[in-house]
Amino acid sequence: MDITSAWEKALQETNIVRSRVIGLQTFGETQVPYILLSPSTINEGDTVVRTGEVLVHRPSLILPPNVPQLEGFNFEDENFFKENTMINFLMVRGITLPSMKYDNKIFSLNVFEGKIDDAIGVYGNRLQREENTSAGLICGPDQVWQLSLLIFICSQIAKNSSTDVRRLLDEYHKKKE
Repeated sequence: MDITSAWEKALQETNIVRSRVIGLQTFGETQVPYILLSPSTINEGDTVVRTGEVLVHRPSLILPPNVPQLEGFNFEDENFFKENTMINFLMVRGITLPSMKYDNKIFSLNVFEGKIDDAIGVYGNRLQREENTSAGLICGPDQVWQLSLLIFICSQIAKNSSTDVRRLLDEYHKKKE
């Protein structure tokens, strides 16, 4: 699968079942826990469950001076794209990730013995029972899970953008006083 096909597949098949309720920090780092569910490509009818956390460095609209960094997304494990190719691919399409520094840590990789709809119910209920407002629940294809995770992170940044603008203005006005 080439990178364009992988991106299109991720866009078509990624579903953000449950977003974070808690916003991202404008001027600091934010830990974004997630559960990513994918239909198994090995055992039909089962679901691959990745739990982890992406550390988003300064997710605000402030553009940092550093070079884009995508750590822990295992792009090097895939034949169809590498990290630099991925960054160039996104930039050519006008997609910019504000901080361009994301560090993904996968805590567990398990198999749920059941279809993805059943897994959504189980993990969604678990997040609800725990009153977990910081974790996201995402579904996406196993072959391009990294792109599904980036789509989720981008959605959280976009959701937070009006708050970032307000915080930037508040900070600016405090400095003028």
